[in-house]
Amino acid sequence: MPFETPSIFTCAGCHPQQYEDWQGSMHAQAFRDPIYLGELMLGVKAVGKEITKQCEGCHTAAAVVTKQMPGENEEFDFSKLSDLAKAGVSCDVCHSIKRHTHWETPSREPENGSYVLSPGYKNAKGENVRTKYGPFPNYEGCGGGFHECVESPLHLRAELCAGCHHVFHYKEHFPFEHTYNEWKKSIYVGKGIQCQDCHMVDIPTFKRTADTFQKPQRHEYRHFFNGANFTMYFLEKLRAEKMGDKKLAENAQQKYDMAVARLQLAAEVDIDPIYNEEGYLSKVKVRVHNKRAGHALPTSLTNLRQLWLEVVAKDETGKVVLRSGFVKEDGELDENTYIFNSDGMDHAMNFAIDPWEVVSFSRHDVIPPKGYKDVYYTTLSDLKKHDITFHVKLRYRAAPQWVAEKLFKNLPKGFDLKEIYGLDKVPRPLPAVDMVDKTVTFSTQGAPTKTRVQERGDTVKTAADAFYEELGGEEAVNKAVDRFYDKVMADPAVNYFFEGIDMDTQRRMQKAFMNFAFGGSLPYKGRDLTAAHARLVKEKGLNDTHFNIIIKHFGDALRELGVKEEMIAVAVRVAESARKDVLGK
Repeated sequence: MPFETPSIFTCAGCHPQQYEDWQGSMHAQAFRDPIYLGELMLGVKAVGKEITKQCEGCHTAAAVVTKQMPGENEEFDFSKLSDLAKAGVSCDVCHSIKRHTHWETPSREPENGSYVLSPGYKNAKGENVRTKYGPFPNYEGCGGGFHECVESPLHLRAELCAGCHHVFHYKEHFPFEHTYNEWKKSIYVGKGIQCQDCHMVDIPTFKRTADTFQKPQRHEYRHFFNGANFTMYFLEKLRAEKMGDKKLAENAQQKYDMAVARLQLAAEVDIDPIYNEEGYLSKVKVRVHNKRAGHALPTSLTNLRQLWLEVVAKDETGKVVLRSGFVKEDGELDENTYIFNSDGMDHAMNFAIDPWEVVSFSRHDVIPPKGYKDVYYTTLSDLKKHDITFHVKLRYRAAPQWVAEKLFKNLPKGFDLKEIYGLDKVPRPLPAVDMVDKTVTFSTQGAPTKTRVQERGDTVKTAADAFYEELGGEEAVNKAVDRFYDKVMADPAVNYFFEGIDMDTQRRMQKAFMNFAFGGSLPYKGRDLTAAHARLVKEKGLNDTHFNIIIKHFGDALRELGVKEEMIAVAVRVAESARKDVLGK
């Protein structure tokens, strides 16, 4: 029994609204996505034709079942593919799913198109009878004589989506794309919310469902299949305009707007200052909440997706004191950007990004449904009380710049960006959506914060790093320490504390500590400060007066080396932060 290609003469004849919803959707574009096609061609070159059934089995299942895709020794020419193949995940694909084989796969989970498709059968007279499976009971006249209707409870459950949104390595069966599993382990399951309840509805209904866990009414379901891939809706609009199809262009624009709105509803951000025991601003916590996605943020190919924080902090004069997460001229993100995504690795445990190489994750940093992740930014300012403004954006795009450019150079024959979309090259930088844009102003001084800071999140380049670099790094800090000790040893008010001490060792340990304190990468392996100074406090009376003299000598040493006064104030603050530990308070 053949599959039908969606058109006004087939599906749209009786289901015009559903057909219009489907047009321009990601299901309709599943086999026209240039990122997917570039990846497919690279996969064939890397491991052979065998990999295509793992990909095409979802992206154009009807063409695979009917053997309309190029064989082992045939050339892949996109322009020569049938309309059915180019229709991707068409009406007939979903509504011909008779049952799933999720628990019969090697992994015993939904995997790479684990379905049985049955578009029809031959009756006793030998006639072809079309069969369409759907979520509602059969009734007299259903199908209008064009097909029979079969009620399918599967079409009301997430398992309908699972086989193509739970993607495994073609040979090792490692789940490098596991949207279904993310949902399966979420609160949404316990509340009875399925994939269809969020992705087959308009934006207000999606928001209500995610916020209240109230299932949509039957009349609220549509065939949008809308998600986060705003880029493909943009390309679909270009394609429609190139063809002169104004209605399809409007359709694509509607879906683009929905995708952007969905992204902007998915997450929220909190920005909170953290003050140390002395009441000085030491860190800023950015908490990213996954408010409305029933799966992780990001999901799908998390080793390709880029969900990142762009942060700019300014002092009261407007000077930038921290900057991270900006897009460079070449379209790539700056090296210190905090990105929520995954790092794949191959059998040799080396970094890998291609699906046919990724057999595990070396890092998997995504935000679970209704969960959150904290990122900490360290900031150093002078001791004066003033305001600091933190501007944070949570941004998203489907892939890194270099990946898109690589894949677009490997498109199949017959798929020309200029001819299809009117594009000469990949846009640089790639478009991104600002999911959250938030600004908060707070003081550099405040009540000590009672919170447990997770240092693991403090991995971005911070003001401390910038200060260390501007100071001159390790060489400059070492010179400052030497100059400082020259002054100390010449001052009878404090030099007696160092009687009998090996000053070469002392200078070496102090250099290690100061490099560590100022944000350098050198590890400090010396003694605990309180333990190291306990004898001096107890036997020689080391106190605040002596500490003040030491601090003054340190500032003077920096001054003599030509360090700016505002940087000296920051350096003194770092040294000052050790007062309680040194004096054992």
